[in-house]
Amino acid sequence: MIKFIEMDKNVTINDQMVEEEENKNGDSVILINKFDVNPNKIEQFLKDWTEISSYFKQQPGFITTELYKGIGKSSVFVSYQVWKSIDHFKKESSIVLNSHEVQSRLAKYNDSLVISSHLFRNVVVPGISKN
Repeated sequence: MIKFIEMDKNVTINDQMVEEEENKNGDSVILINKFDVNPNKIEQFLKDWTEISSYFKQQPGFITTELYKGIGKSSVFVSYQVWKSIDHFKKESSIVLNSHEVQSRLAKYNDSLVISSHLFRNVVVPGISKN
């Protein structure tokens, strides 16, 4: 199976979701994923990412996603997904990621795929960023 490494050593993504349940402010959330891909499996990763993302696109509360690759011979990818709310993200990601088809795709990677995930919200900095 793939290897998951927390992006933040101080808080897990599961901790973030629990804390958010208590907060319930309803703002949109962004999921950032960093993927360390075996260079020999990049083509397969791109195919799988595209197909898994197409499932997410169909889910209620999903807004958008994009994928970026490190420049040159890098095999590091970063994606982000924007969700209408934490509740939408939690419900739909649980359904999609636990599906048999998605699990069978991820199982192909053994330990060659490392994923770090974290949830974010926009920080408005006056004079610098958009509201």
